[in-house]
Amino acid sequence: MAALKLLLSQARRHSLANRAYLSHSPFSLTSHRSLCSSSDSNSNPPARPSQPIVIQPVSYPVKPKSPPLEPSPESSPPPAEPQSLRPPSESQRALTREDIRYVKDAPSFGVVSYAPRVAPLPDDKVADEGAEIERKKIEAENELRMRMAKAKEEERMMVPFPLLIKPKKNEKPPPLDLAEAIRQVKANAKAKFDETVEAHVRLGVDSKRTELAVRGTVILPHGAPKAVSVAVFAEGAEAEEAKAAGADIVGGKELIEEIASGKNKLKVDKCFSSPGMAPHLGKIAQYLRKRRLMPDKKLGTLTSDIAGQLKELRQGRVEFKMESKSILHVGLGKVSYKEDALRENISAFMNAVLLAKPAGLKKTSKYAGYVLSVHICSTMGPGFPVSIQSLSKAADNYKKTHVV
Repeated sequence: MAALKLLLSQARRHSLANRAYLSHSPFSLTSHRSLCSSSDSNSNPPARPSQPIVIQPVSYPVKPKSPPLEPSPESSPPPAEPQSLRPPSESQRALTREDIRYVKDAPSFGVVSYAPRVAPLPDDKVADEGAEIERKKIEAENELRMRMAKAKEEERMMVPFPLLIKPKKNEKPPPLDLAEAIRQVKANAKAKFDETVEAHVRLGVDSKRTELAVRGTVILPHGAPKAVSVAVFAEGAEAEEAKAAGADIVGGKELIEEIASGKNKLKVDKCFSSPGMAPHLGKIAQYLRKRRLMPDKKLGTLTSDIAGQLKELRQGRVEFKMESKSILHVGLGKVSYKEDALRENISAFMNAVLLAKPAGLKKTSKYAGYVLSVHICSTMGPGFPVSIQSLSKAADNYKKTHVV
């Protein structure tokens, strides 16, 4: 069935195309007449005229254009059937554009104009009242935020942020003259007891090298700041001399046995020994070294002249020894001493430090590379740096007047 419908539609299209071709040909009129004549179809067609028929053009007066009438709603025509659904009429199929030019009452088509349509801009739209309120609120918040940021920037420019300020480093005070330093120490000693005047010397010596160790003794011209208790290991005549010189504890092998057994704690500040008792000190050597009481020949505590050493100790002999950080700490008097007495004690100490200078140091000058800095202070007071030049002069004066 579908194939039959397709065949019929193709045949119909073919016939319509042939009719349109015949209408355009110059012999269409004769063909049409021959087809419409009442003569028999089997009769022969009339002979073709020898000359072509001339058709004179016909002119008609121009009809004035009238505006199209608007149909009323009452007389509105029924809805037209879609053009695609209506079959084309005979006139529509036969007439072409060239034929319509010769039709007398051909409809005129007027120009249709429409109002210009412009897309509305965002500003032309009527804003909603709620949206307008929200927009104003956002603008106010943005303006306030900008003001606050500007105020913070101005404040930061006026007053720098505390963390950006570099902390001030503690500037080291300049070194003072020896006399001025002693005066400052006495002025800043405000404790209720009689404070000790201490000297702290920083040396340029490697403390790991034992051959460069700095140690020695000095007799202070105006006495030591502290009374010293003494124990002497000796027998016979040497023990009697030690008792006569003012030793606090005197003993021999019996005293060594008591210390080794723990019966005697030996609470003294210094220990002296005669050369004959040195081999017997091995039993208590560890006990004495822990308390820094082991007799030593370099310090003058292991000697045969015990009476002379005790006499010097009572006169004000002080021992000094370099510590692990290459620093000497020594007490050289009391705050109650006069300034001249303190100056002479400090001068004697500095002279002894120069005498104890190791021979292995590279530099051979007096203080360069050996004594780096010197500070003096009281027991509870601040420290004051002392210039090396003033200490050198004081040590030279002491050497001239006291050392023969």
